[in-house]
Amino acid sequence: MALSRAERIGAECVQIFVKNNMQWLGKPPGPDGAAGFAAYRARAGFKAVFGHAGYLINLAGPPSPNRAKSLQSLIQEISFAGALGLPFLVLHPGAHLGAGEERGLELIVAGLDEALSSTKNSRVRLALENTAGQGTCLGHKIEHLAAIFDAVQQPERLGLCLDTAHFFAAGFDLQTGKGWDAAIGKVEKLIGRKEILAFHLNDSKTAIGSRVDRHEHIGRGKIGLAGFRHIVNDARFLESPGCLETPKSDDLREDMENLAALRSLSYAST
Repeated sequence: MALSRAERIGAECVQIFVKNNMQWLGKPPGPDGAAGFAAYRARAGFKAVFGHAGYLINLAGPPSPNRAKSLQSLIQEISFAGALGLPFLVLHPGAHLGAGEERGLELIVAGLDEALSSTKNSRVRLALENTAGQGTCLGHKIEHLAAIFDAVQQPERLGLCLDTAHFFAAGFDLQTGKGWDAAIGKVEKLIGRKEILAFHLNDSKTAIGSRVDRHEHIGRGKIGLAGFRHIVNDARFLESPGCLETPKSDDLREDMENLAALRSLSYAST
């Protein structure tokens, strides 16, 4: 139902889960399901459709049954994404669970190498998502993400998905154009702008540098409308897909309100 729900509210970009996001494994899309998905997508004319990996996957964890399941789950999801014609899956780097940042990053690289090697014939990329830095989660420092890019065997299979709320909670001041440029500038310097595949457009319930991941509706959080005006009008990313991950009801009225808010800020719409 993801595509039909997105079409109903006038969305141009869609992020989906390729299976239940709170289960390790799922059922692959059958030929008829994949064909139906492709036909609906083409008919609706979405600008971008991409996936998000399940929330149970943690490549930064030490050797354990859950790490083994994480790898199995990610490999399966890459396969499912390929069957659905998705260009990439957004992936949280992982939490080191007390092992420390350096060891956690080593484990992420090892996990990515295994998953990408096991899907060597796939064109699906993994878009690492910057994080708020809650708990032992890695990825709130751009240096973490850069270290992963530098160490993996197939960096061409990686990309980035940048979350505005996570940026803010990690200490980047997105309330101003200067702060936004500083955040993007660091990504550009350490990794490269061309690796940015998508954005998550979320306001933040929590203060800058809180390292607490709480999404808020556009303009109602600590980033505010002025901050998002700079973001949506950044000429470098006018063609980049962005998706909302804000709280929503079954009728998706909040999504419609947030889309309207973002579009009202665009100079192209005035």
